[in-house]
Formats: sequence, structure tokens, C-alpha cells
Amino acid sequence: MRVSGTALHSGVQSQVRLFRDDGPTRFLRSGTFIPATLASVVATPRCTVLGANGAQVALVEHLLAALHVTGWWSGVMIEVSAAELPILDGSAKDWLAAIEPLGKPPREPVPLRLERSVGYLEGETLLEALPPEGLTMRELSVSVDFSHKSVGHQSWRGGPKRYSELLAARTFGFVEELNGLRAQGLIRGGGPENAILFADEGPLTPLRYQDEPARHKALDFLGDAYLLGRPLDARLSARRGSHRSHIAFMKQLQRLHIDKDVG
Repeated sequence: MRVSGTALHSGVQSQVRLFRDDGPTRFLRSGTFIPATLASVVATPRCTVLGANGAQVALVEHLLAALHVTGWWSGVMIEVSAAELPILDGSAKDWLAAIEPLGKPPREPVPLRLERSVGYLEGETLLEALPPEGLTMRELSVSVDFSHKSVGHQSWRGGPKRYSELLAARTFGFVEELNGLRAQGLIRGGGPENAILFADEGPLTPLRYQDEPARHKALDFLGDAYLLGRPLDARLSARRGSHRSHIAFMKQLQRLHIDKDVG
């Protein structure tokens, strides 16, 4: 199935086609295969960018979050016409329509099971992974804290049975940031139709949930965590996370697991 729309940062028109293909999930851009792995991450400028052999594809996190939630850990080829995926309505819900025709996903890979606590701290950002415990296996807790009165402190917590609650949460930003971000070459395709914009008086479009910013941050986390290539059996928490910190944290978890396997 084909999906098309405007890219959030570059503003170009982008088309995406998903189809079944044996092997790991990967993108196809200009004849180059780009694996959906942590090793492919080349940048995190307000989104996650993957690249290989000079080809790149940006804003992959919403589609990868939808694959994560629907259990598609492999067997998917994602053909992209531009260097950035379309933002669609700013959430991941429209990617479900593209995933559904694929049918039933392959068997879930062996999870990465955490056996000791791991933390990542940088400034006010704190990411933690704790060993699973009873019914809290794969539970995710995400919190945000912004000075804007319409956002403030928000949090969301839930396990895999509740991950689908995150798919319709849209990306967000603040009107006061727009000029600065556009000067950096970002959000050229952004607007009220594909993002929640918070002005002094509040959001310029109605919220779908009171905690929509926190839900979207949790959605981003799931998308970035997909790059591990398999589920993570752990209790996870993220406070004031970002794509950059998510990727650094996942690489830390991956290194620890590789070292354990080698040992």
C-alpha cells in the first residue's frame, strides 16, 4: 500500500510503499537498502534519521512505532521516494492502514531480557531500564515537563496492551520556536494540520487527549526502541527524553547485552 504526504522538516512531497519481504525491516531509498537498526542512525535533529552509503531517510520514528505496536519486527520493506517520511497528521495512526494489508507479522524474535538496572543521565534527562517484575514486563513510563502553562508536567504509563493508546498522539511544538527552527532548515512543512502548536493562549487545534504531549513522547520512544530489532523485556522510564538521548540509551543497552552474550 502507498502512503503519501508532506514531509515535516523538508516540506517536500514524499511517497512510501510497504510490502512484505523476508529478512530484517529495512528502508529502500534511491536503490540503497537502509536497515532499521541503531547502527544506521546518522542524526537526530528533532527526529531520527537513518542512512547508509550516502542515502538517508528521516522521521522514521512514527512508522517504526506503529510497527512496534503491531508486532512487525521483521519481514517489511519500506520504499521511500524522498529523504524524509511524510508527517501525515503528526501521529502514527495513519500508518496502521499501510501496515494492515501486510497480514500477520512473523513470529516475534527472542526478546532482549534485562537482568540488571541500566540508567542514562544527562542534564535533566533521565532514562532508566529495570529488570521485569511480575506483570510489569515491558511497562513504559514517560514524563515531560515544559514551562508552557498548557503543557506543564505530564506523564503516561502503560504496558503493551495500552501501547495502541499512543498511536493517535500528534507531534507538538511551540509558536515561539517556529522562526528559530525554520532558520535551521526544520519544520518547513509543519502546521496546525499536522502538529499541535501551542501559543500563549493555548493549543491552536483541539487536543485529542489532555496528556497528548506525554503520549507522543512515549510514541517516539517506542519508535526509537524499535531500532534494537527486538522487544525489550524491561520496565522502562523516560523523563524529558529526546531522540538523541533515546538512541544513546538504546545503544548502551545493546552494548551491555552484546557484552553479556560474548561473556
